[in-house]
Amino acid sequence: MQHALDTLRHVFGYDAFRGVQGEIVEHVAGGGDALVLMPTGGGKSMCYQLPALLRQGTAIVVSPLIALMQDQVEALRQLGVKAAFLNSSLDAGAALAVEREFADGALDLLYVAPERLLTPRFLSLLDRARVALFAIDEAHCVSQWGHDFRPEYRQLTLLHERWPEVPRIALTATADAPTRREIVERLGLKDARQFVSSFDRPNIRYTVVAKQDSRRQLVDFLRERRNDSGIVYCLSRKKVEQTAEFLVAQGFTALPYHAGLDAEVRAQHQRRFLREDGVVMCATIAFGMGIDKPDVRYVAHLDLPKSLEGYFQETGRAGRDGDPADAWMAYGLGDAVLLQRMIEESESGEERKRLERRKIETLIGYCESTACRRQTLLAYFGEEHDGDCGHCDNCIAPPKSWDGTVAAQKALSCVYRTGQRFGAAHVIDVLRGADTQKVHQFGHDRLSTYGVGTELDAKQWRSVFRQLVAGGWLQVDVEGHGSLRLTQASAALLKGETTLTLRAEAEKAPKSRRESRGATEAAGDLPHEAQSRFEALRRWRSEVARTQGVPAYVIFHDATLRQIALAEPSNLDALAEVQGVGAAKLERYGAAVLETLSG
Repeated sequence: MQHALDTLRHVFGYDAFRGVQGEIVEHVAGGGDALVLMPTGGGKSMCYQLPALLRQGTAIVVSPLIALMQDQVEALRQLGVKAAFLNSSLDAGAALAVEREFADGALDLLYVAPERLLTPRFLSLLDRARVALFAIDEAHCVSQWGHDFRPEYRQLTLLHERWPEVPRIALTATADAPTRREIVERLGLKDARQFVSSFDRPNIRYTVVAKQDSRRQLVDFLRERRNDSGIVYCLSRKKVEQTAEFLVAQGFTALPYHAGLDAEVRAQHQRRFLREDGVVMCATIAFGMGIDKPDVRYVAHLDLPKSLEGYFQETGRAGRDGDPADAWMAYGLGDAVLLQRMIEESESGEERKRLERRKIETLIGYCESTACRRQTLLAYFGEEHDGDCGHCDNCIAPPKSWDGTVAAQKALSCVYRTGQRFGAAHVIDVLRGADTQKVHQFGHDRLSTYGVGTELDAKQWRSVFRQLVAGGWLQVDVEGHGSLRLTQASAALLKGETTLTLRAEAEKAPKSRRESRGATEAAGDLPHEAQSRFEALRRWRSEVARTQGVPAYVIFHDATLRQIALAEPSNLDALAEVQGVGAAKLERYGAAVLETLSG
């Protein structure tokens, strides 16, 4: 372990391991197999990068995305580590040069896509080289029930079959118990030691708002974040492009990203997002997995994701550097209807459809919950939390509740009397006694439930219907174009055999930590003079990154620059004591950093 700690300090610039990193490094460096579950930003990459430097040979890192490979290789090269990647972005000559380096034992780490690894050419290359370990990143891709299934991952068991003496480490940031079991089974890791870290991301603030005018709500959320980088997820390609255009018109630097765009356009937009500050990436879930940008300050969802697991994975892309970040989502019943329709229209088998329906129900329950968001999220991954985190909307401004039994009875009765053929909007019109053509067309103005719900406005009724669906008292009939139907549970409520407490609609979303404390405090509580030094260091870093054509964070993370600004080192020895300043970076950038501080 002393050798590991010395390497950690010399190469990466850190004096100590985080959490269970040290145990994992010792186990894998000693030749053991491991399954590592650690949240995004928890330091997963260190768990295989450091053993790669401690063992003889080259570590093979299986990674599903080109962007992740390029970022991590560039970051490692900045540290003086001999790293390379093999993927479709290289021409034949460049790929051949990498293969030669690998065969000659000149690399510490080689990143490769699963498709490339499984080719006869690469397998033959592995036979001729010395392999230190196999690292399988994003291991949840092996699960057919997961949100990022990649069939090629299923074939990675051959690594153990052909090279049983080489240790393997599988890593993922999101895996519920069934996915975890499938990773173990599919990758042949039943004898591997499992390391499960806390899934808690205490720096992320979770907020869910009921959809009213989602674009306006998004702009309100982004107004205090104009200089921050963030991601806005939408369900469809069309909505991605419309949202990006809308944000540009509102003065934001926003770019679209989805699978329908030309590959070069996608690559250009991704480069801008990684290398510039203040860029809003409007995207489908085609964007994000493996994005290594540490200073994403928010992830916003304009539509429901497909599962709580997907939501956790996507929101985890915010605040990887540990600084305050936001996970914001606008949610409406129409989202659930659309997702359920997509499930029913898919070609999946009935078992898969049932699983996806349950995942949507769980997600809707999360949205409507009055409990601590963090407690609900962690419980999904089998982790207990006391609640009252003080850093989610439900804890910052606890929602009020009210006895909704009578309102629920009126809603259920109106759904029944209108024939269980209509969506919430029309049923609400009937309850409120609206004078619409549709109400008169179907004679619903003559029903006993017509006008019995005038005590609530349309917004409050929408909240009632969302909660009735979330609680299982109503279900959405997708084949009936989103019409609402009673369930078996409805009878007891209609008969008055049970009561129902509902969440009151919030008047206004609570202020975020940033909005309530100020941007400077939220960014790291720097005194005025240290803040000036920090900004000067960031300007220097941006210029260096632009000259090298790399993302700014591979030079130094904000957290490291912040520590430098606070310590104000006057010489190289003092600078070397700052966490995140390793030997290679000290030699390469030390003099320029000191000059920037003195200027």
